[in-house]
Amino acid sequence: MAERNVYSSKDEPGDAQSAEEVLHAVMQELDALHQNVKGQLNQDITRLQSEKSHLIEDIEDLREQYRQLQSQQAESLSGRYIQQQQLWLKQLAQVLAHNLQDLLVQRFNELSANSGHSLSSPIPSGEFPIPMPPSNYDERASELLAALDERLDRSFQMLEQDLSSYESELSVRLNNMQTLERQGEELLQNLVNRIREELEEEEYVDNPFDVEDSYPDPTTNSTSPQILPPTPADSRPEAAPQPKPMPSTAIAKASSHVKMGLVLALSSAVTLSLFNVCLRILIKGKNPRMIFGLFELEGVVTRGFGNSLLILLMRLIVVMALMPILATFLYPSVWKDIRRLFQSRDRALWSKVLGSAFFLFLSQVLIYLAIGNIPAGIAITIFFIYPIVTVLGSWILFGARPSTVGMLAMCGITAGLILAGWPSFTAPATGGGNVGVGVTAALGSGITFAGYVLLTQMAAGKLHPIPFSLVNFAAIFVFSALSLWVPLSDNFAPNIDQNVWPGLIIGGVILGVLTLFSYLLNNFAIRFAGAALASVIGTLGPAMTGLLGFVIINEKLQPLAIFGMAVVTLSVAAMSVERILAPQKKAG
Repeated sequence: MAERNVYSSKDEPGDAQSAEEVLHAVMQELDALHQNVKGQLNQDITRLQSEKSHLIEDIEDLREQYRQLQSQQAESLSGRYIQQQQLWLKQLAQVLAHNLQDLLVQRFNELSANSGHSLSSPIPSGEFPIPMPPSNYDERASELLAALDERLDRSFQMLEQDLSSYESELSVRLNNMQTLERQGEELLQNLVNRIREELEEEEYVDNPFDVEDSYPDPTTNSTSPQILPPTPADSRPEAAPQPKPMPSTAIAKASSHVKMGLVLALSSAVTLSLFNVCLRILIKGKNPRMIFGLFELEGVVTRGFGNSLLILLMRLIVVMALMPILATFLYPSVWKDIRRLFQSRDRALWSKVLGSAFFLFLSQVLIYLAIGNIPAGIAITIFFIYPIVTVLGSWILFGARPSTVGMLAMCGITAGLILAGWPSFTAPATGGGNVGVGVTAALGSGITFAGYVLLTQMAAGKLHPIPFSLVNFAAIFVFSALSLWVPLSDNFAPNIDQNVWPGLIIGGVILGVLTLFSYLLNNFAIRFAGAALASVIGTLGPAMTGLLGFVIINEKLQPLAIFGMAVVTLSVAAMSVERILAPQKKAG
């Protein structure tokens, strides 16, 4: 018993020492765990601080993007709308920054409180606190990042929705602006057309050298003189402005220019009449034609639709070879205007230009067919039905109601056409042609030429007359070539001998040169005397054609036909003179 107590007393110091060692080891482990947890928390804090700085940078980037978007869209928005957008962006940025700041502060406070409590709380006696495992801190950090990601996702979704609504609203505004722009263009176009129509109604020559007075100019492309639109009977009561008195030297100079213009207009009319007679000579008749009573000359091609197309094509080959040079001489900016026409892609203008060229193409072919079947003077006289169709078309399309003088002139033209054409049916044709075909072709030529004049008036003001004429010639050339390329029946196809090609080429050269010479004379006549006076001289076309036909090829007309020709000439001249006197009556 005593011996066992001795051994027990010897073992107690060893047990105490082992307990201290265990306690010391536990304390070391706790310190190590404490340092480990503290290091992890410091790493989490550092990482969160870096993420905070990144978020702040992202916020600044977002603000910079908003400022850039704001600066880009500020030009197209009104001042009031810009102020609203600025206030909205500022409030949105403040709310976003405030929410992010509150969330970060809350999370950092929770993290700091938890870590501070675990580091500074005393250890109760007899108890050992169980430390939080590191995985729990990772979960809390992951939850924090997930919350931040969710908040940022919601913020970006809201921003995306706002930007989408802003973009849709901006698109609607742009569409409205485009609609207003189109409406403005249409309004300006209507205003320009209205002003142009009023100026045409009150037109009188103030500057005889104004090249714009030559628009429209049917004489450049046809065998007929120019006719101006009718004067409306319901003229406006406003008086035209009185022109300033000019010095006597200026008046004398203007008078000399007018005289020169009248001489040039008469020369142009003579050239056109000579063109018609040469065309009559080029087409074969029943007998060879006596030229100036000196020698006989047989025609080159027989009369017919296909041969008329071929003559027109040969003439246009010469015209298209020389017309660009002449157009550049008369109007140096012709190619700029044509380039602008092609670049504009104005379908309405192109439809008028090509439509007028097509009507003129038909008119040319039909008048060639008419001159081949009936005397040239009669064909041109019947062709002068086109002023009646033009006046009626202007009344329907433009509301330009003809005056009393215009109505009487139309009645005179109708009576003159009947008087001029009636002898052709009662007496056999001098050249052996078909009178019915000739008269019908002349009427069709006049009607289609009226369509050309109306479309030319619609295109007036949008394109200079010289580029307009050049494009017309080119289009007619294409129409002629395509018509000959398309297979036609025997009645409409060209029918010529191989031996007549030299004569046909010479005839085409003569007709082309006469066309360009008449174009040049008429252009300068309009510059010197004005379009109105030149149109009066142009009404002598039927009479000059009949006179030259009698002098050159001894083509005699019956007195009744001559009287009808005179009635038509006087009636058309009355329409042109009434057009000149209308502005003076308004001014009075």
